Amino acid sequence: MEGHKAEAAPLVLAALIAALSLSARPALAAETLPELGTDLNATSISGLSSGAFMAVQIEVAHSTQIVGAGIVAGGPYACAESEASRLVPFWPSAVLQNAQQALNECMKTTSGTPDPEALTKRAEELAKDGAIDPLAGLADDNVYLFSGNEDQTVTRPVVEAAAAFLKDAGVKAGNLTLVEKEGGHAFITEQGGAACGITATPYVSDCDYDQAKAILAWIYGPLTGPSAEPKGQFIVFDQQPFSEPGDGFADEGMVYVPPSCTEKPGCRVHIALHGCEQSRETVGDDFIKESGYAEIADTNRLVILFPQAKAITGINPQGCWDWWGYTGLDYLGKDAPQIAAIWAMVEQLAKKP
Repeated sequence: MEGHKAEAAPLVLAALIAALSLSARPALAAETLPELGTDLNATSISGLSSGAFMAVQIEVAHSTQIVGAGIVAGGPYACAESEASRLVPFWPSAVLQNAQQALNECMKTTSGTPDPEALTKRAEELAKDGAIDPLAGLADDNVYLFSGNEDQTVTRPVVEAAAAFLKDAGVKAGNLTLVEKEGGHAFITEQGGAACGITATPYVSDCDYDQAKAILAWIYGPLTGPSAEPKGQFIVFDQQPFSEPGDGFADEGMVYVPPSCTEKPGCRVHIALHGCEQSRETVGDDFIKESGYAEIADTNRLVILFPQAKAITGINPQGCWDWWGYTGLDYLGKDAPQIAAIWAMVEQLAKKP
């Protein structure tokens, strides 16, 4: 890309990421991600904002093994992929077009709302090409969606479009729930974090609602109540074996392992994806340790994987997950850099100890 477009691209990307502002800190010596013999075919995923968009991408790409998802302030699959980027797939001009669409259709809706039917057709094309699993794998998924009443970052019509896309793509209507209640652009907790309705760091908000439990109960069915405090291990692990330079990963990620999951194989894995400005390098462990995931994992044989993105000057300064193509235009399929790396982490956990 030449001239003013080359100069404009970083500005538009910066605007996109600032609008998505949504959590971990450099850790002590990182360990190897453990092999626990987890059940690969009972994997689930959730995320906030950029993490929610990425959660949809991973759910659709690996639909035959993922059993459900929690989408908090996120939109439909391939929402940011612009027609211009497909007609002229040249990076970075194409990613600039995607960034503009992400801002104006997938967060705000100043240019219109996402088209679920068109996005379903796009997913069908990718499935036919073998880039993602067949959409039939979505049929039995249980999907929880959430839109906060005070959220002005990712507006409610976008979350509603995500629900419509998932129905069009094959998720049974009874398997979907869209929760609309008080809350800003944040992950909602029963206690801990900022005041309810606030959109501010660390993007964890106390609204007297246990969103982690709600998500996991919707996906897996009735759960045993949470422990009073985590009894397992928060393990800082080395993410570098799973990714390549430029893929947008921090050096270290974290995984929470309850005692029962080290004692006996067969636990389920839930992938919890932070939002922009919510990684460990930005807000320490606030999202990881205040979200409520560890407490409910303790009593229900769940391993919680917290992959970590990193900030990249000029292209991803807020440490968002890639839902508009900043790692390259092949960012939607199973071989996409971030999707492949996160799934490799899940496969590592599934190896027999």
